[in-house]
Amino acid sequence: MATTERDYYELLGVSRDASDAEIKKAFRGLARELHPDVSDAPDAQERFREVVEAYEVLSKSETRELYDRYGHAGLRSGGFQPGHFDFGSLSDLFAAFFGDDLLTGRPGGRARGADLAAAVEIELVEAARGTKREVPFEVAVPCSRCGGDGAEPGTEIVTCPVCGGAGRLQHVSRSVFGEFVRTQTCSACAGSGRRIEEPCTLCRGAGRVLDERRLEIEIPAGIHDGQRIRLTGEGHAGPLGARAGDAYVEVHVRPDPRFVREANDIFSTVDLTMTQAALGATVTIPTLDGDEELELQQGTQPGQQRRLLAEFEAQADEATYRVDEGLFEKLRGVFLR
Repeated sequence: MATTERDYYELLGVSRDASDAEIKKAFRGLARELHPDVSDAPDAQERFREVVEAYEVLSKSETRELYDRYGHAGLRSGGFQPGHFDFGSLSDLFAAFFGDDLLTGRPGGRARGADLAAAVEIELVEAARGTKREVPFEVAVPCSRCGGDGAEPGTEIVTCPVCGGAGRLQHVSRSVFGEFVRTQTCSACAGSGRRIEEPCTLCRGAGRVLDERRLEIEIPAGIHDGQRIRLTGEGHAGPLGARAGDAYVEVHVRPDPRFVREANDIFSTVDLTMTQAALGATVTIPTLDGDEELELQQGTQPGQQRRLLAEFEAQADEATYRVDEGLFEKLRGVFLR
């Protein structure tokens, strides 16, 4: 569930037609202003989490499109869950979002673990009502023998003599324009700041091993084909002391030959003879809840549409299924031809 119902564009101070670059620039400025490392305001932490959530939605095309069309309710129905952020510094924040350290005045924090992806397929009926799936993952987890530090138990880990434990090396060059400082990861310790004298025999110094896991995910009602569900902290383990990455499950909805889905409406088609159209008839049509009888009046015209009201069995706390909430509407359309 989203942590805020405020307008995301308002939170970032950008217009609804803002470009990706404008959104990124606005977020960077607010993050520098509101991060707990910088601001002493009593509401800074809450405001900081709000702008992070806003950027998380508006920086991705799929979640931004869903939000633009259906608002916060559409995000909930699409499986969006805001991340839980615990960044030790602004450099960690920007490294996690932009892949680089934008604050060169302080050393970068430990990188988080890598994300992983999986995919599941569900039926159209399951997409309408919501369902659960058990998804297999092959994920890197901390080594049980060394506890994730990569060293054989009982052996010593020393500070890297090349970078002095910083994990980075700085090169200063001078020119007529002044001094330029270039920072790069220490190649001797790969940025860890440590040197392992005797690697762990199980993980061979990596600190992580691969493990097979199965996670049960809850797929919300009304999800669209191709939407992703984010599982925070269920990705690959990071270096010692860093948080794990996230897992993303892409949901594919199998086409149902009986129906055509348009946005949040379901359409089916029935063929009539000229006699049936002229005199009226009762026909059997498919619905997501099974076959139903449909009574057609005399003089039914080709291309005419009829709407059927059909109650879904409510398994959730709120079974409204309105289009403006990003869920399946309780209307099934029938084309007559």
